[in-house]
Amino acid sequence: MSKFKFEIPFNSEKTFKYRLFEILPGFLSWTVLLLPFLATYVSVGLTSALMIAYLILWFVKSIALNTRAIQGWRTYQNHIKIDWEELLNDVRSHDNNKNWPKWHSDNIDRITRDPNGINPNKIIHAVIVATWNEAEEILVPTLDNIVKSTAKPKDMIVLLAYEQRGGEAVEKQAIKLMKKYEKYFLVSKAVKHVDAPGEIIGKGPNITNAGLELAKIVREKGIDPKQVLVTTLDADNRPHEKYFSCLSYIYSVCHDPKFMSFQPIPMFTNNIWDVPAPMRVIATGNSYWMLIQGLRQHMLRNFSAHAQPLSALLETDFWSKRTIVEDGHQFWRSYFAFEGKHEVIPIFLPIYQDAVLAKGYRRTLKAQFIQIRRWAWGASDVAYVAKYGFSKKTKVPRGDMFFKFMRLLEGHFSWATAPLILAFGAIIPWVFNRTSFVANELPQVASKIQTIAMLGILVTLYLSFKILPPKPARYKRRRTVLMVLQWGLLPLTTIIYSSFAALYSQTRLMLGIYIGKFDITEKAVKTDSGIVTSH
Repeated sequence: MSKFKFEIPFNSEKTFKYRLFEILPGFLSWTVLLLPFLATYVSVGLTSALMIAYLILWFVKSIALNTRAIQGWRTYQNHIKIDWEELLNDVRSHDNNKNWPKWHSDNIDRITRDPNGINPNKIIHAVIVATWNEAEEILVPTLDNIVKSTAKPKDMIVLLAYEQRGGEAVEKQAIKLMKKYEKYFLVSKAVKHVDAPGEIIGKGPNITNAGLELAKIVREKGIDPKQVLVTTLDADNRPHEKYFSCLSYIYSVCHDPKFMSFQPIPMFTNNIWDVPAPMRVIATGNSYWMLIQGLRQHMLRNFSAHAQPLSALLETDFWSKRTIVEDGHQFWRSYFAFEGKHEVIPIFLPIYQDAVLAKGYRRTLKAQFIQIRRWAWGASDVAYVAKYGFSKKTKVPRGDMFFKFMRLLEGHFSWATAPLILAFGAIIPWVFNRTSFVANELPQVASKIQTIAMLGILVTLYLSFKILPPKPARYKRRRTVLMVLQWGLLPLTTIIYSSFAALYSQTRLMLGIYIGKFDITEKAVKTDSGIVTSH
């Protein structure tokens, strides 16, 4: 049983007030979606004015987001070009005589004056790879990418976290793989998680169990926990070769690094050529969004693969074992544990991940919806943040807490409503009052605004080709043409896989029909022979 005082309450422990905040995201979303219908009966003119104002707001936001996407891409490219090991060597030697950028010189000056800082010579990278029933074809590239890192693999502890319920075959595979890779790492170990009462069936309990094993290994080896950086990866996550070196550098030069977590850029491109067109659009959009968020540090939260010092994880009792969104929830868990002194630092290097691909087209479409509805379950954090953030017993800055709470609520609200309002909001007054001049003009005005806004798709199209890996030999040139035409699906994928998925999760949360199980995204591999194998 967790002794962490900021734990998510069990369903039986939830108060009436807690339930009200669980209802809030869905209530707001459904209210706003119904509002144009109701408002039209009151005043067509007012409804039309509100619709135009909303469209203009999102037009401005789209310009800002496209600008951020370009800036994020440039930053990403620059970080890939940097020799992070060479910069680390400067930090290790306190050598500030080279012709390096001012920010690097300033970092060296600062850490030279800090006797209690992180010793870059003693940083140990711990990598927890969570697996359920993925085959070797998925796990081996992940482990190989860790081995190929520019950081020293011999300074790494790699734990393959597997589930007892996965069966004997999964256990044998995990043990065999870790035995195979033990020559590369300081420690290479398969760690079995056994389901326990009070835990959801999901990733959080699995990686927390591996974290406890890591703490034991670190104690036995006499390693200072503040020198251990823990990165969590899914089975298909392949870190860029410079990721660990970059992480070491940034961790070394951070002020109070214990209160930081580190977020690389998820790039869903491992199998981007193999997946159906709707999944390509969604995967590319998700990659861009994380590029944009990296430049909006006040909005950045843990997502998928991320890193945090072991010293901090020990104080947060690792990750929550009561939610299916343990990654995003970890930000709030740390925020409250450290009395508001916690932030996420972007790492502009990629963790390459799979886009959704199951065995069969229909199963792939379904698996994508299930994945995004799981991500959208982050709306459950609204009640959690309200419970602890506005409690008199919690020592977090009230102003900061309020703005973070509002951003969280607005993010989930917009996720569920914006695509639907932008697509259909302008025609609602016309449907209910076709004789009104304003109602008849509104769709035309909206169409012009949307047409101009859609020019931003050219930015998306340009960047989508920049991030593409080389085309597999099994595909002909027409596959590249389809990569352009696929963007015609954007309105449809946004409505189905953004609005509908978010509304699904928020409505379940409203009704108290909780998602108590981590729906693992089915993994499939397409080979050069064209065969799709699912494990």
